[in-house]
Amino acid sequence: MMIVYLNGDYIPAEEARISPFDRGFLFGDGVYDATPSYGGRPVALQLHLDRMNRGLKSIGIENPLSDDQWRDVATNLSEKNGGENLGIYFHVSRGNEGRRFQGFPTDIKPTVFAMVIAIDPHPEVPDRKLKSGLRAVSAEDLRWRRCNIKSTALLGNVLHFQESYAAQKDETILYNAQGELTEASISNVFIVKDGVVSTPLLDNQILPGISRHIAVESMRHDGSIKVEERIVTMDEVHQADEIWITNSSKHIGPVIELDGEPVGDGLVGPVWELAMTIYEAAKFDY
Repeated sequence: MMIVYLNGDYIPAEEARISPFDRGFLFGDGVYDATPSYGGRPVALQLHLDRMNRGLKSIGIENPLSDDQWRDVATNLSEKNGGENLGIYFHVSRGNEGRRFQGFPTDIKPTVFAMVIAIDPHPEVPDRKLKSGLRAVSAEDLRWRRCNIKSTALLGNVLHFQESYAAQKDETILYNAQGELTEASISNVFIVKDGVVSTPLLDNQILPGISRHIAVESMRHDGSIKVEERIVTMDEVHQADEIWITNSSKHIGPVIELDGEPVGDGLVGPVWELAMTIYEAAKFDY
């Protein structure tokens, strides 16, 4: 039985109740974040909290908990749910006004919710010969222009993910009207060409992913892989030797097929293996 956190209380998930007038339910008016935790050790928790704080500030919600209080929530949820490999999910909505009205209420208490999600462990020494690659499709990015906010209003992402899910693939890689790579429905995207790793610049079109940050910074610190943040065209994506997606559950996931065609030689690549080794060694340093 999962234990969740709701507005100050730790309760069984079956007992959690939120009003149908909550603005998170009515409008998707809120922000969320999630961090992986292995054996009670969260990865980059402060970076996740910083991003959630920025998101809340950008939509005018005062964070009802301090960073230390959020850390306590993460620790307590991990302990109360077995303390193994868990994703810890944080969610703050603007709250319950008791009516459906679009304008921001002036006196309202945010709704605070947190839960855990079981996740797979990651090997300390990745082996590309043992790794199953991912398969993806591509689509024009039809979401809103504030994708840098980790908003709970995720219908655009859900619709894009459904494109790959309905096709029995793993992810949908997105591009803008100029044919430039943005990100994927639930991930950031990297390509590799001639040993050089490239990923789109951070802007309002993409989420500033924490796994993306760890991947970029750890590779730069290690120095054995060249990393570029720049505009990446979809022509480059289709011609890449390797494609990766990054998120908190997959860390760095190798894509071996895009739109029915093999990526490179159709196998998990050697640069991924090195990058994942660097990532795994560094992930608890952030």
